[in-house]
Amino acid sequence: MQYNQEQIAVTNAAQKIELLLLDVDGVLTDGRLYFSKAGEELKAFHTLDGHGIKMLKNASVEVGIITGRISKIVEHRAENLGIDLLLQGREDKLEATMEFIFDKSLTLEQVAYVGDDLPDLPAIQQVGLGFSVPNGHEDIQKAAAAITENSGGHGAVREITDFILKSQNKY
Repeated sequence: MQYNQEQIAVTNAAQKIELLLLDVDGVLTDGRLYFSKAGEELKAFHTLDGHGIKMLKNASVEVGIITGRISKIVEHRAENLGIDLLLQGREDKLEATMEFIFDKSLTLEQVAYVGDDLPDLPAIQQVGLGFSVPNGHEDIQKAAAAITENSGGHGAVREITDFILKSQNKY
């Protein structure tokens, strides 16, 4: 992981995380959109990310998804991973983040957010710990506390879940 802040500060922030929020396209996927001849949307998710999400949830850290698009595939993936916190069709990621914070009675410092593009920027700037992926927009990378080594859709989320779990001595 590449750190934009001192590693110790990022690790200390990770110790407080009770909710990890994820964007989908570019974070849980590689950002490319695939459509079949019939117009069906296709997405590829990485199994490492899925297992990391399950490990995080087993360690009592909640996981949520906020995405600007609406997709049955994302709904199905969230269901498979036991993610109940799902907001689709939400371009205002900070507003959606605040809804989760309010619903779960959390503070901003207890939330981590992973994003890759400009709609994610306000949330990344406000939460306790913001992450970017190396294939993310340069403004997101600058605003994030840390940038994963792995690209979105290629194990980036697993890198973050492992980091949080290790920071909390729950790995």
